[in-house]
Amino acid sequence: MAEVLLQLNGISKSFPGVKANENISFEINSGEIHALLGENGAGKSTLVKMIYGLMQPDLGNMRLSSESFRPSEPSKARQSGIAMVFQHFSLFDALNVAENIALGMENPPKINDLSEKIENVSKSYGLPLDPKRLVGQLSAGERQRVEIIRCLLQNPKLLIMDEPTSVLTPNEVKTLFETLLRLKKEGKSILYISHKLEEIREICDFATILRNGEKVGSCIPKNTSAKQIGEMMVGKSFSSPSRENRVFGEKLLKVSNLSIHTKDFFGTSLSNINFSVHVGEILGIGGVAGNGQDELLSALSGEEKTSPSTINILNHPIGKLAPNERRDLGLRAAPEERLGHAAAPSMTLIENTLMTSHSEDIVNRWGIINFDNVTEETKDIVAEFDVRTPTLDNAAASLSGGNLQKFVIGREILKKPRVFVVNQPTWGVDAAAAAFIRQSILNLASHDSAVVVISQDLDELFEICDTFAVLTNGRLSKSYDMRNLSSEDVGLLMGGSDLDLKNS
Repeated sequence: MAEVLLQLNGISKSFPGVKANENISFEINSGEIHALLGENGAGKSTLVKMIYGLMQPDLGNMRLSSESFRPSEPSKARQSGIAMVFQHFSLFDALNVAENIALGMENPPKINDLSEKIENVSKSYGLPLDPKRLVGQLSAGERQRVEIIRCLLQNPKLLIMDEPTSVLTPNEVKTLFETLLRLKKEGKSILYISHKLEEIREICDFATILRNGEKVGSCIPKNTSAKQIGEMMVGKSFSSPSRENRVFGEKLLKVSNLSIHTKDFFGTSLSNINFSVHVGEILGIGGVAGNGQDELLSALSGEEKTSPSTINILNHPIGKLAPNERRDLGLRAAPEERLGHAAAPSMTLIENTLMTSHSEDIVNRWGIINFDNVTEETKDIVAEFDVRTPTLDNAAASLSGGNLQKFVIGREILKKPRVFVVNQPTWGVDAAAAAFIRQSILNLASHDSAVVVISQDLDELFEICDTFAVLTNGRLSKSYDMRNLSSEDVGLLMGGSDLDLKNS
C-alpha cells in the first residue's frame, strides 16, 4: 500500500453567487503523479490555491503526512513541503535567473552560492540553466525551467503544476516528463493540471475529475481513453471538429515585405514577412514562443502601424490605419494575452464587449451608447460560447482563464469578420471548449472569411489549417499545403529548414 501524502476531506469554498468547490475529498500518494481534471470553471484553480495557502476553505480539512494542514499563506505551504508552478510565470524580465529565484525565497543565500546551487540542481535534473542570463532573453520553455528549479531548491514533497506544457515545444515536453518521472522515482508527488488528455494518459498514475465544483469521478488514465476522460469532465459526449472541403476564393489579406523594429527590449523584430490568405482559407503560423508572434499580431491588428502598402485587404492598403478603422473594414484580432490585452481586468463583460463594438446599433453618430444592445450582444457571446459567469456584470478578472478565453474569441467571431487573426485560440481551455472554438473557426472560414491562426499547438494546427508557415527569429517561412506535411516536416521548418515540397 502506498503512503498517503495529502488528504482532502470535504473541502468547500464559496464566493458571492457561486460555489467554487463543494465537499471535495481525495488523496494523493507519495511518489504519485496525480491529475486534477475538469472543464473551465470546474474549481481546479480554487482547490489548488487552498492547498498552496492562497485561499482558506470554508468547510473541510486537509492532512499532510497524517498531520493537520491548513496553510495561512504560501510561505507556510512552502515550509510544509508544497511547491507550485503557476500557468502564468511570475518572473521579472530585467533580472537574471538567480535574482528571480532569490526573490521567491524567504532566506536566500548569497547570489554566488545560489548560482552554484542552481547550476547543480538544474544539471542533475536535466534542465540546464545559466543563472546569469536575463530572464527576458529566455524562451518560454527556459522560463518554465526557472520556475521548476525555484521549486526544486525547496526540496518539496508535493509539486503542483498548472498547465505545464501549454507553451512548450514537443522536445521541451519530453524533457519535462523525464524530470517529472525522476521526481516520482525519488518519492515526490506531483499534482498535475492540464487539458491535454493524451499527456494525462501518458504521464499520470491517477486522476480526480471535477465538474461544477464537485468531484464527479476518478480513473486510472492509462486504462481510460481521452474521449472517456473528456466526457467525464463535461458530463456529455462531444465530437472533434469536422472540416468541409472548402474552395478558396479571392485573395482577402496580403502582407508584403513587412518589417518592424520592436520597441520592446526583449521583443523580436519582424523581417520581410510575406504571405496571403484567400476567402475560405485558414493559414496556420507555428513556431516557438518569442519568435515574433506578438509583434505580427500587433502589426495586423493595427496596434503597430506600418507603411500603407505592406498590409492590404481586398487590395485596400491598411498599414497606416488604427485598430478601429481596420475593424470597420472587417479585420478583427484576438491576442494571446487575454487579461490586460484582449480584456480589461476590472471592467465588466458588458463593458469589455463595448470596447470592440462600435457599430451604429451600439454607438450612434452623436456618441450615445445603447447599453441594451451591448447587453444583448454580451448575452449572445456568453450563451453561444458557454462562458461560465454568474452575471454579465462580473469583472473579466473574475472569470477562469478558459472562460475568459471563450469570451474573447466569441466576441470577435460573432462579429463575422472578413479577416480574423488569432494568437493561441485554445490556450488554457478544456477539450470540449477547444473543440467548439476550433469548429467555430472552421465555420467562419466556410462563410467567406480568411483566418490566420498563430499557435504553438501543433495538433491544433494540423486539425484546422489549410496552409502552414513557421515564424523563426522574426522571419516567416514559405507557406505549405498542410495536407503534405508530417510532424517531422514541421519540426524541420521550426528548426529553420526549407522543405523540398510544393509550397502553397
